[in-house]
Amino acid sequence: MSKASVEDIKLTSAGLRGQLAELFADTSTPNIPEDSNILLKHHGSYQQDDRDRRAALVKAKQEKAWSFMIRSKMPGGRISAKQWMIHDELCTKAFGNMRLTNRQGIQLHGVLKGGLKEVIHNVCHSGLSTMGACGDVVRNTMGPAAPVKDAVHADTQRLTEEISQRFLWRSSAYADIWLDGEKVEPEWIKASEPDPAVRAVTKAPEGDDPIYGKVYLPRKFKIGVAIQPCNDVDVFSQDVGFVPHVVEGRVEGYTITVGGGFGMSHGQLATRPFLAQPLLYVKRAHVVDACEAIVTTQRDNGNRAERKHARLKYTVQSMGIEAFRAEVVRRLPGIETFPPKELKFDTVEDNLGWHEQGDGKLYCAVYVSMGRIVNCENGPQYRSAFAEIATRLDLPFIVTPNTNLIIADVAPEQKEQVNAILAKHGVVHADEAGFTRARKVAHACVALPTCGLALSESERALPGFMDQFDAMLQELGIVDEPILFRMTGCPNGCGRPYNADFGFVGRAPNKWAMFVGGSIRGDTLAGLEFKSVTGEEIPGKVRAILEAFVAERQPGEIFADWFARTRTKGAEPTSEQFHIELAERAAKLAGEKAGEAG
Repeated sequence: MSKASVEDIKLTSAGLRGQLAELFADTSTPNIPEDSNILLKHHGSYQQDDRDRRAALVKAKQEKAWSFMIRSKMPGGRISAKQWMIHDELCTKAFGNMRLTNRQGIQLHGVLKGGLKEVIHNVCHSGLSTMGACGDVVRNTMGPAAPVKDAVHADTQRLTEEISQRFLWRSSAYADIWLDGEKVEPEWIKASEPDPAVRAVTKAPEGDDPIYGKVYLPRKFKIGVAIQPCNDVDVFSQDVGFVPHVVEGRVEGYTITVGGGFGMSHGQLATRPFLAQPLLYVKRAHVVDACEAIVTTQRDNGNRAERKHARLKYTVQSMGIEAFRAEVVRRLPGIETFPPKELKFDTVEDNLGWHEQGDGKLYCAVYVSMGRIVNCENGPQYRSAFAEIATRLDLPFIVTPNTNLIIADVAPEQKEQVNAILAKHGVVHADEAGFTRARKVAHACVALPTCGLALSESERALPGFMDQFDAMLQELGIVDEPILFRMTGCPNGCGRPYNADFGFVGRAPNKWAMFVGGSIRGDTLAGLEFKSVTGEEIPGKVRAILEAFVAERQPGEIFADWFARTRTKGAEPTSEQFHIELAERAAKLAGEKAGEAG
């Protein structure tokens, strides 16, 4: 499939309709053509196959084990108990589990072609949607996970819903194909003030979408909202980020950042990750209009000839931030803009364990290994535990950007019931588990066996590596250090490895590129230290760096700051030179300690 043809497919799709209705009405085949898969993404689903079985099936000259992934769209990660149980029941149509995503959504993997319409129909009738969860449109809008009951957190959640409402695509194709023409609005539209810029979502006439036009955006578009000093949404990794400016406890306006994005290709220097840059500041009343001006600037100026250079980050880089800003401001006639406010973040971590919400109720943020909601054979029974909490206590959940799960709105008298249910099913929140600080925030993308782009393992590999890293951290006495480990199965970077302290990016089976030098704050890009390392080599290379950190850190210095200080002394060394220096420094320190002992 040529990249230019993706634009042609969208252009001739009649509002992303294509042949999807006919294809999914035909149950005689297990899959759909690739041009239809491109359209399907905009409806919130990807066609996949079981790659654990692929080689054997190909050898036997049999059809691949085709299935579909469904992604629910949940602004700010909010989901009610009823909605959760609908997703839990839909697991029977999938692989028997759910996957929490680091964009605060839920994925169901392994849905067969004949069951796709039923799954999407039920998700929509739960009050959520899959519309625009994937594809060349604005994706799920992320927001602060903590359900703190104050004016600032309320406004940021409201903003995630306003953005999600404004940027739903408007063709009636979604309703016609999956809902038999029924208009089913997500609850986050019903509960919010009607946006005058939005026409009826599912009954709009065909033709140019008022925001997206006929060919939609050049590529996917990601938006996140963060409250300082917590950068849980990784705001600098987003195409567009919003950070509130608070005056006397209320939001006056938002600083807007643009041009973040982590996709790249191994060995292709023209592709690379970027952190977002501050663009401007606008008063609260004009924030969503400013977002639309940015989206339409990308629509009209993004690279449609080369999809590898089609993200907003490349548009900002090619135009330059000043020219990009000028174009956005030009699209905001009569709206005053201001220089961006200074931004300062401390961490991307979730605040796990029990906390007060501020309204007399509590919330509990529970660690979920790799975000997989499954009943582990010899481990936590996540699915059963959260299902019991939803059915017995009717408590809502929040998916965090680190793929953990918050149990919200817990009355004080319900706290012990929640603890008892979690304990009954072997689920311990981080306060009880004795996890290292690194374990609590470590994250991997799904990768094999379902992702068609994965070059190596990720979700199935990182827990084993974390066991080894945890042992090192224990031995070195740094279990409470803020060190961020992330892994992804391919260079697209869905696991956000490029701003981690240690990022591992799949290259081939049991081989990863190793990046070092990001930050727990999410505001620093890591550098490529090793082009290719095997799984057997990774622990030793990580250990050498951690040992040097322990030996050389200054009082109170975190890993990210130590690495930045020691890695960039004098002329910038090559990766090989740096690791030779590490070995020399370690040998010198070992000699000094031996001398002291003698």
